Amino acid sequence: MDSSSLNIAMYPWLALGHQTPFMHLANKLAKKGHKITYFINRKSQAKLEPFNLHPNLITFVTINIPHVEGLPPNAESTSDAAYHLIPHIMTAMDLTQPDMETHLNNLKPDIIFYDFTHWMPALARRFGIKAVQYCVSSSSLVAYTLTPSRYHQGANITEIDMMKPPPGYPDSSMKLHLHEARAYAAKRKEIFGSNVLFYDRQQISLSEADALGYRTCREIEGPYLDYIEKEFKKPVLVTGPVILELPKSGLDEKWVSWLGGFKPGSVVYCCFGSECTMKPEQFIELVLGLELTGLPFLAALRPPIGFDSLEAALPEGFETRVQGRGIVYGGWIQQQLILQHPSVGCFITHCGFGSLSEALGNECQLVLIPNVGDQIVVGRMMANNLQVGVEVEKGEETGFYTKDSVRKAVSIVMDNENETSKKIRANHARIREMLLTKDLESSYIDNFCKKLQEIVGKKSP
Repeated sequence: MDSSSLNIAMYPWLALGHQTPFMHLANKLAKKGHKITYFINRKSQAKLEPFNLHPNLITFVTINIPHVEGLPPNAESTSDAAYHLIPHIMTAMDLTQPDMETHLNNLKPDIIFYDFTHWMPALARRFGIKAVQYCVSSSSLVAYTLTPSRYHQGANITEIDMMKPPPGYPDSSMKLHLHEARAYAAKRKEIFGSNVLFYDRQQISLSEADALGYRTCREIEGPYLDYIEKEFKKPVLVTGPVILELPKSGLDEKWVSWLGGFKPGSVVYCCFGSECTMKPEQFIELVLGLELTGLPFLAALRPPIGFDSLEAALPEGFETRVQGRGIVYGGWIQQQLILQHPSVGCFITHCGFGSLSEALGNECQLVLIPNVGDQIVVGRMMANNLQVGVEVEKGEETGFYTKDSVRKAVSIVMDNENETSKKIRANHARIREMLLTKDLESSYIDNFCKKLQEIVGKKSP
């Protein structure tokens, strides 16, 4: 390592949806010659090790996760616990603080990246380590819900208040539906591990950091990043677009064969992520909506709440009616490669930021069904601000969509002659071209590293 190289530690929230983006960032930083120590639980380490592209510079250190009463035996991450038990996983992570103190004291990194461990900045300061809160969700959400202007409205903020952006928010058109605002308002009062309110945990994580990092680019989220920097009065660092390297293995032959049986741009692909468990009634409306499109479709979904298998949850006669043109699949799927396949013309997504990043780099059109958390603000930004997709209509009070609203959204984006579809396709093509611009990602990472070196006080080469 030369004198400008940084010694970096990472300890993300114990969820694959957070650990994976940290892994991607570790690879980008290691490619620039920086050394990474990645703290991780045992089961997740086994899943991420194949993605370590620089094992000479990226070292995994296993952290033992203490058992917390109420969790299943050997629960180490969010994938090991039901949704309502996830705050206990946060409690378990908090209990690793003494181990992290020992590790940081021995390792003495220049910087540590973290997200939900609100105690990390204070711990890092004791050893002269800089702390960067690295957010894997959208800056538009942080700007809407977590900036001081919003936080100072108090824990008793009403759902009516939450329907409107906070003072100074850069997008006055951003409005939430009643059911969404109600969920955000309730989140403010939710205990999220160790008897700490979720919003207090987040606010401390943000306000006590030395810098704030986001995996996005200014071409898409510039105004929100500027707003966050102004609100928190500290550096905001941006890694640039997340363009993932395609797996070297190639798409499984079963999907190559199945997708190859349909015309280019004709297949609807639907996926709500590895941790989204739907309500049974919404699962049924979704699959019936896919059937109503009359188009071939591949839906990668988990069994809905209360069901052990997808087959048991499907409507009566559904599999017979869609045989030959529709598949509802419950296993892991190679989403990057599926989205790239020429037969896929539409992607129905829950608006997870990672999925949207993958989709914007491909040509399939977007149908947006945001579910929880950052997905709501991100989905609204994609539909209303960037206008790169169509959001499925939901009931204002219930937040429920119908099979007809699913069918309607798909029919709009798949109709080449529809004026809305034409505008969406043009906007998507413009952003895709920007994201795939040669050297864009590299220039962002170079600047990101330079900013890190400035924070630490090292000169860049």
